[in-house]
Amino acid sequence: MHQNMQTIVASAKPLLRTNRGDTSGDAGTDTGRERLHAQVGPVCCGGIVQQILALSRCAVIARHWFEIDLDDASMEHGSRIELRELVPQRHRGSESAAQIVTADRPLWRADLFDRIGDPPGSYGVAHFHPEFSGNEPCPRTWDAVLTASPWDWLHDQVASTGAASGHGTWPLDPEDARQLSGLAAMVVAMARQFAPEGCGSAAECFRLTRDVRESVQLMMAYLRRPDLLDEDWIAPWRQAA
Repeated sequence: MHQNMQTIVASAKPLLRTNRGDTSGDAGTDTGRERLHAQVGPVCCGGIVQQILALSRCAVIARHWFEIDLDDASMEHGSRIELRELVPQRHRGSESAAQIVTADRPLWRADLFDRIGDPPGSYGVAHFHPEFSGNEPCPRTWDAVLTASPWDWLHDQVASTGAASGHGTWPLDPEDARQLSGLAAMVVAMARQFAPEGCGSAAECFRLTRDVRESVQLMMAYLRRPDLLDEDWIAPWRQAA
C-alpha cells in the first residue's frame, strides 16, 4: 500500500476482481495501464454501497448512482466517481486516538452512465462535471471519447490529474497529485465495480443506492413531466419515503 493512503469500503465484503481470481479488497500497488485489462468484466456489487480511496489531502469516491432526468423523466444509472478534498481536522485526544476523516469539498465528478432501456454498456449518457460551485456541479460536459471508451478515458483523467480533459489540472496538493496519478488503474478497478452492466433490475439498483433515496425522491418531486415516469421502476425509492 502506498504511504499515506487509505482505502475505506462501505461494505462488509469489498471485492476487486482480477484475472488471477483475487478477491481481496486491496488492489495492490501495480499502477500500470495493464490493470485496466486485468478486470474480467463487471463485478456484482452485492452489498457494497461505495468505496473511498483516501490520500493525505484528497479522496476518490466511487459508487453506483441512479438519476432521473428532470425534463423527460428518463432514467440513468452507472458508476459515479468523485474527487473530494480531505479537510484538515484539529487533532483530538492522545497520540493514539482515532482522528476525524472528512471528504467534503467536491472538486470533480464523472458519471459513467447508461440510460435505462438502452443496451447495457452503451454509455450513451456518460458525462462529467469538471468543476463545482460550492456543493453544486457545473452543467454536464460531454466527450465522445468518454462514451466510446469510458474506462480508458477515466484512466487518462486520473493519470493526468484532470489535464486530459482540457479543463486544467485538479487543484491538489503536489504530493497527492503525484501519488494519485500513479493510482489511475486502481481507481478504474474500483469504479468498474459499479458499472451499469452489473446492475440489471430496479431492486438491484435500489439496493446499491438505498443510502441516497432522499436525493432520488427530490428528483421525483422536481420532475417537469412526472406523467412520463416509469412508476414500476422507481417504486422501491417511492416506497422508502
